[in-house]
Amino acid sequence: MAQAKSNIGHPPGLYLLFFTEMWERFSYYGMRALLTLYLTKTAMEGGLGIEKENATLIYGYFTGFVYLTPIIGGWLADKYLGQRPAILIGGVLMMFGQFSLAATPSLGEWATWLGLLLIIIGNGFFKPNISTLVGGLYEQGDPRRDGAFTIFYMGINLGALLAPLICGYFAEDLFAVKDVDANGNSTIVKYAFEYGFLAAGIGMLLGQILFNILAPKYLGDLGKYPVETNKGSGKSDEKDSVVLSKEEKDRVAVILTLTTFTIFFWAGFEQAGSSLTLYTDSYIDRTVFGWTIPTAWFQSVNPLFIVLLGIPIASFWSYLAAKKKDLSIPVKMALGMVLLGIGFFFMVGAVLERGGDGTDPSQKAALIWLIATYFFHTVGELCLSPIGLSMVTRLAPLKYASMLMGVWFLAPFIAQIAGGYIASYVEKLGAFQIFIAIALFSILAGLILFAISRKLVEMMHGRG
Repeated sequence: MAQAKSNIGHPPGLYLLFFTEMWERFSYYGMRALLTLYLTKTAMEGGLGIEKENATLIYGYFTGFVYLTPIIGGWLADKYLGQRPAILIGGVLMMFGQFSLAATPSLGEWATWLGLLLIIIGNGFFKPNISTLVGGLYEQGDPRRDGAFTIFYMGINLGALLAPLICGYFAEDLFAVKDVDANGNSTIVKYAFEYGFLAAGIGMLLGQILFNILAPKYLGDLGKYPVETNKGSGKSDEKDSVVLSKEEKDRVAVILTLTTFTIFFWAGFEQAGSSLTLYTDSYIDRTVFGWTIPTAWFQSVNPLFIVLLGIPIASFWSYLAAKKKDLSIPVKMALGMVLLGIGFFFMVGAVLERGGDGTDPSQKAALIWLIATYFFHTVGELCLSPIGLSMVTRLAPLKYASMLMGVWFLAPFIAQIAGGYIASYVEKLGAFQIFIAIALFSILAGLILFAISRKLVEMMHGRG
């Protein structure tokens, strides 16, 4: 049921969910920023010493399964648990997963694999259900819904902004063992990844404390019970029957269609944590005013742009809507895919500046190429991801809301695994071929989505 408005037009519960998600994303992105480096650095350097080609595949499968389990967690919440108990279960599992990663130096390598497994399972309970709660704060047709998801998305990215800076600083600077030469230049001898993972776990703990103390006050009964009990979920104008109407089937078909197209977006976008991280570590000039920026910190560029651009872009959508010129959901998402492709052309520029795919580490590309790539990727993400979250809560039948939110996260599941394979081929085929292929394919997929957008809007039956 929709909650009372706050003094700035949104229910107070939105800001509780904002901060809860901020700490969860701090936990996840802090770990993710370190994961590829942790896997590839040698044991002497504090890592596991896995070959880059295999490490990117592990990264892809891990991040992929993180997005598969939400469909199971969403179904369990809809049918048996309720969203809020599922969020508690998920948060606790992810917290212990981070602590298990941090304990690897003491317990052995098995603690790393246990930690990743706990994060995969925990995310399945957490991710779809907190997004569904955001939609549950608003009645169907409430014009504040898209703005609410943009605010919520900024919470996601505020956590993602802070995490690599703090966790990366712990692992690559504060607790790292360094060798200082006669000129005062330092080189990392051994990374302190365990301290980065520990910080990520503490972030998850803080989020769970915040959520469980304040939820009764600011969320009431919202999400406490499974939808099928009809407790605390508000009245629904939908039938209790499991049989969907023609309009509901059309809307579900739109969710599935747009989910399929976003696979191509996320396969390219998530190169940030694999091939772009490795390319940045080896071939981008990270020295600014004599100081070398930790590689993990570049995972904060995208969320920084989101925090800076989120409100202006949301305001732009509102301006277009006020002028009766708003773009439809499929068109916005098609635009996001095209912008992703444009971003990868800047990485092609970085490769060309170095003279091609040479492996000489002394040949560095300018930092501006990477920053420009992240800028276009961010604007593309803002056209696609928060719009998609809002779209699912608009179109999904109430009784399947969390499960279909899980279906939405199937796109990143497939994309992350595909992205892992794509990243593994950078070493074989070269960065130039991979980056330009991603650019062209993303733009093509966006143009196809634009071509069928009118039909998709018709199938939304007034909720587009």
